[in-house]
Amino acid sequence: MTVSLLNNNGGGTSASANSSIIGNTASQTSDMFTKLLVAQIQNQDPLSPTDPAQFVQQLTQLSQTESLQNLTNITSASASALSSLQVMALGGQVGSDLMITTKNIKVDGSGAKISGQATLAASSTATTVVLTGDDGVRHELKLGTQAPGTLNFSIDPAKLGLTEGSYKIAIETSGKESPSIDIQGRLNNVRLLPTGAVSLNVSNIGDTGSDTISAFNGKNTATQATL
Repeated sequence: MTVSLLNNNGGGTSASANSSIIGNTASQTSDMFTKLLVAQIQNQDPLSPTDPAQFVQQLTQLSQTESLQNLTNITSASASALSSLQVMALGGQVGSDLMITTKNIKVDGSGAKISGQATLAASSTATTVVLTGDDGVRHELKLGTQAPGTLNFSIDPAKLGLTEGSYKIAIETSGKESPSIDIQGRLNNVRLLPTGAVSLNVSNIGDTGSDTISAFNGKNTATQATL
């Protein structure tokens, strides 16, 4: 499996171009402010000169503006660097099993079982994992009585009659809980989007953001043997 990343040189060029634009904007603002201040001094009424305190105030405002622009420049550069570091770190996890918090799963048609997990706040006498296809048909995996705490389950597409496609997933309990669900999937690739966001492609899930990761389960022996 390979890591799909944006070209590093391209990303660097983009970051450099953004910094250049911000720097040019700051310079232009400073030059314009200075020219206006000089013109104001040259054209003031000699009989009623402007209060020097006003010039000092204007110079202070210029200094504050330049400081804010420099801070924006630094923040933008830092965000770009953090995104690159995140992609590199996640790239090293390609081929690993992740737990992804999601409300949707994908069935690939291979018949492979899909592992999931949830946490119940209270006991439930009637616990059901419900998968709803795009056609609106419900497929139910009944888990019966469950105690509070971690709930592990396994979805067998063949037994539930799930064909290849996308399904909404939810858990219904006797206490009317709606716990969040984590699905296990293998990280296939990592991409840095033009917006700066990081996109992951995970089996059983599809494309998702890095903020949906709830756990790293590592690479199992079978996975390592096929890489």
